[in-house]
Amino acid sequence: MKKDIQKYNFKEGLPQELEVVEMNQLFKSDGEKLTSTHRTEFYQKLWFQKGTPTHLVDFNPIKIEPHTIVFLNKNMVQRFDNKDDSDGKGILFTDVFFCKTEIDTTFLRSTILFNDLFSIPTIHIPHMESIFATFFEQMQAESNNPNDEYQADILRNYLRNLLLISERERQKQGFTKVKTGLDLDYTMLFKNLLEEKFQEEKLVNYYATQINITQKRLNQATSKTLGKTPKQIIDEKIMLEAKRLLAHTNESVKEIGFTLGFEESTNFIKYFRKHADTTPIEFREFFNP
Repeated sequence: MKKDIQKYNFKEGLPQELEVVEMNQLFKSDGEKLTSTHRTEFYQKLWFQKGTPTHLVDFNPIKIEPHTIVFLNKNMVQRFDNKDDSDGKGILFTDVFFCKTEIDTTFLRSTILFNDLFSIPTIHIPHMESIFATFFEQMQAESNNPNDEYQADILRNYLRNLLLISERERQKQGFTKVKTGLDLDYTMLFKNLLEEKFQEEKLVNYYATQINITQKRLNQATSKTLGKTPKQIIDEKIMLEAKRLLAHTNESVKEIGFTLGFEESTNFIKYFRKHADTTPIEFREFFNP
């Protein structure tokens, strides 16, 4: 078992915090890292052009077909398949690169490509290969140019257009559409804040106060949008991180509980048993027999 879930930052030394990569080259240089459980501090758009691997994301096995694109938000725990028959391309980028204006930030925090409330976003694009190939080639070519005052904006415009085309395609391919409005806005604000604060703050009132609404209004928003209360969403987030740490690290139950904000290990064990119908040790032994 790994000592910890490896976390990778964006590669240092590039002129922009955006990189177009070839999967076969990544596997040659970093295959062991890719096929081990890890998370990244950057966004990933992975285009599987050939092969039928299974990509594992937060305990969800994604069966890949050729011409499939997978969109991964930062900090998701993932593992590439070790099959050697798959190949493709990827675009990796950070908040620092994309979010130059408030509009950019709002888009990235709300797009269904990285913030699907129900599933890991994928699209199947055999009918659009040439369009996507052109964008990838243009971005790669611009990345290879000498860095100047125009490069970042050119790459950002390419990326934004590629994401918009991808989002339109996602809307066509069975996406569960959520009605826009204040309920969705409050839910997304809550989810984004929860991602940052779940280890320290577990009370619904804290999140409602930060969003500047009442607990009752936040409950209405998440119930209408997701069919879940804020408390249920908080519990799901804590349990997901607990399962990640139990399955992929050798930290003790006490250490994991402390990481998640439980001062006493007995409280963490009771909490875990309540929500998983098993103890942390039993879950770890089941996942790693």
